[in-house]
Amino acid sequence: MDAILSFDVEEHHRIDAAANLDVSPETRRHYGKRMEAATDWLLEQLAAYHQKATFFVVGQIARARPRLIRAVVDAGHELANHSWDHRRVHRFTPESFREDVRASKDALQQASGVEVVGFRAPTFSIMRETAWAIDILAELGMRYDSSIFPVRHDRYGVPDAPRTPFVVQGESNELLELPPATWRCFGWNLPVAGGGYFRLFPLFVMERGLRQLKRLPDSAGMLYFHPWEFDPEQPRLPLGRMSKFRTYVGMNRTRPRLTKLMGRHSFVRAIDVVKTLEARNGALPRFCLAPTIKLAAVRPRTSRAA
Repeated sequence: MDAILSFDVEEHHRIDAAANLDVSPETRRHYGKRMEAATDWLLEQLAAYHQKATFFVVGQIARARPRLIRAVVDAGHELANHSWDHRRVHRFTPESFREDVRASKDALQQASGVEVVGFRAPTFSIMRETAWAIDILAELGMRYDSSIFPVRHDRYGVPDAPRTPFVVQGESNELLELPPATWRCFGWNLPVAGGGYFRLFPLFVMERGLRQLKRLPDSAGMLYFHPWEFDPEQPRLPLGRMSKFRTYVGMNRTRPRLTKLMGRHSFVRAIDVVKTLEARNGALPRFCLAPTIKLAAVRPRTSRAA
């Protein structure tokens, strides 16, 4: 299968590293304008290289900038859910998370006129301790999730999760999971899917990971990027030393790297892969995310045929 190209659309001040910063309304508005301009640039490049992608968008952006949402959909890209205001799942109760996902889904659908069936949690924050989120996403009609990163990291990750698409089992429901791409190297899953890894590592690292994944059954490498990563001239946030490195390393080379990547590879939307995999639901690996739930206790969810 071709790799999946995706973009997580949020203003720069919403990143997790800036969660405790006091950002002025004026600065927020400025970042909003720059995010919109950077997303328009991405849409132009996708059209130039005849590529399609999935855009995981924060619900508040759909409410504030419906023109941008319509531009994404009118260009033939998939629109997916990236929460209401980009808070990690750990900050919610199951009840408040349900309302957050419902509100963002409704805003995206109203702005676009299309059904939204995919979800990605901010900072890949669906982990073992937030396994209940899978049940809620399934109950709200999501057809797939892309929040479980099979790596070791200080802020996210489920290192023993499968590297290829799988059925993730929560406490009572299950859902199709599309994990971000990794490169299996020296017994470790090296994260190569995008973000800071795209900016830090040479481009061939990402490409080797994609080639390795393509050789595996029912595999589709998931890449992710953010519009703010393609705006090197934006004002920088007053972050700590490590957060500043993670956020801004390699910013000046993102635009040529992305166009080079799109010139070398063919990409598809997440929903295109989902339609293929749903027909083979029974053949996909299953992974129990809930730490105390036995597999036999999980209620299977009927898959939709493509």
